[in-house]
Amino acid sequence: MLKIDQITVKYQDLTALSDVSLDIEEGKITALIGSNGAGKTTLLNAVSGLRPLSAGIISWENRVISSLSPDEVAALGVIQVPEGRKLFPRMTVEENLQIGAFLPNPRKQALQTMRKVFDLFPRLEERKKQHAGSLSGGEQQMVAIGRALMSLPKLLMLDEPSLGLAPIVTNEIFSIISDLNKEGLTFLVVSQEALKTLSISSTAYLLENGRVLLYGPAAQIAGDPRVKESYLGI
Repeated sequence: MLKIDQITVKYQDLTALSDVSLDIEEGKITALIGSNGAGKTTLLNAVSGLRPLSAGIISWENRVISSLSPDEVAALGVIQVPEGRKLFPRMTVEENLQIGAFLPNPRKQALQTMRKVFDLFPRLEERKKQHAGSLSGGEQQMVAIGRALMSLPKLLMLDEPSLGLAPIVTNEIFSIISDLNKEGLTFLVVSQEALKTLSISSTAYLLENGRVLLYGPAAQIAGDPRVKESYLGI
């Protein structure tokens, strides 16, 4: 579905990603784990068209998308939920969700999609007239995911979806990811919650210092001694 082929991304003289390749399979959850500064967010931003490539190619359904603008990438169904959620705090929950349906096709289906979002996150319907900035961290994350779903994604890329959340809310978020995947939605999940992320994923990549250190079936990566020691605390 998505092929990242030997990409390099630089910030002036700093190389953030070097010769990185990933394959995202349709209908699967792919985990991208690694420490802070490993290049995980840079990779998502490169896919989204927010960071230019210095080398390599990104393809979506066999079409090269490396030179597309962020709105053109989003129009293909490649949607990112950024780290920190990036909501509009003075706008209501409902208004934040509506922003997700800014493209023509999602806009036509906005009412139907919002109904699905409220079915998935009943608390958001209860709070739809509240300002997003007044919500708890977990509720804000639900708004961020709901806003992305309003764009009718084919691939949903989540950047640290559990960052700063209580364990019970983290479990709820990961359960929702699993449920959406069972309905057919493809995911690329970036998270330092390595054990939980690997437990719901089919495939995993370990990124370190801008390079892919390990990749393979998620269960195999979870059992690797280096991953156990450095990322799982086992």
